[in-house]
Amino acid sequence: MFTPTQDILAFAQKQPYMQSDLELLHEVERNVPGSVYYNIRRYKRQPQWSVDDTGILEYVYIKNDETTKTLNLKFCLSGNVYCNQKQTECDACKLYTTKNCSDRVDSVDVLSFSFSPSYLQQFTKTHKNNETIIDEVLSFTHSTSFSKMLPLCGKTRMAIEALLNHTYTDTSANIFVNAQMQILLLYSLDCMLGDKEETTFACKFLANEADREKIIKAREILLQHIGEPITIKALSRKVAINECYLKKGFKEIFGTTIFDFYQSQRMEHAKYLLYEKGLSVTEVSHLLGYSSISHFSTAFKKQTGIKPCELLVH
Repeated sequence: MFTPTQDILAFAQKQPYMQSDLELLHEVERNVPGSVYYNIRRYKRQPQWSVDDTGILEYVYIKNDETTKTLNLKFCLSGNVYCNQKQTECDACKLYTTKNCSDRVDSVDVLSFSFSPSYLQQFTKTHKNNETIIDEVLSFTHSTSFSKMLPLCGKTRMAIEALLNHTYTDTSANIFVNAQMQILLLYSLDCMLGDKEETTFACKFLANEADREKIIKAREILLQHIGEPITIKALSRKVAINECYLKKGFKEIFGTTIFDFYQSQRMEHAKYLLYEKGLSVTEVSHLLGYSSISHFSTAFKKQTGIKPCELLVH
């Protein structure tokens, strides 16, 4: 048994490590108050390390102390490579001749995500299954802290891989990372309930890989249209699947409706623009395609529980 807030790298190695062994290759960190904190670190793998791929979900609850209540996801993965010229794509990388690239090194990736109660509340609106433990965790009514190891299934690995190796930058990177974090959270909560058959779908048409790819493509298109809303009818045409299949398939694969997913992504991106970029409420409203500031402010308050002006940097 392990305790909350433990060091995922030490646990994955099953032995202590020296701080002097840690050679940081790359780091991404972001913190939006009342929302999500995440940190992604890529270390050079040392020859003496023996690292197991590991995932942990931590539920931290201290009665009458709202500031300490968090849901944490931590992952440690080895076997990946890091290239100093990733963004510019050196010639060896372009030719997939990894062994000939002097800039590529073996790495160990450590990812940490901390979700606040206010952020998780949005998912209690649409989560309608019968596993009450998830509802208790998302609403922070479960009164005991706990930790649970997470099996790194194919879906989880794909989400982590996307977070580690995407090539988006600036605001596009924020939109993409927000979406992947929610998918990773969904998969982790599924794992908390025990192993599920990944190949079994309630929607029969999802057994067809081509149809699953259409649903995934629809999600990508939604992210590309954060600032220019797209109708479900137009979305279904773009991915060549009928509206009914699109809505049902999206809900089954991603655990939320198209509308709720789209709204949550818009508001999370709005937080980033307000807090990190320091844009005005008027500017953010315009960038997200709202016809009026009041409509944006109302939607933001409904989704996040706070007014957009409360995130402005003073």
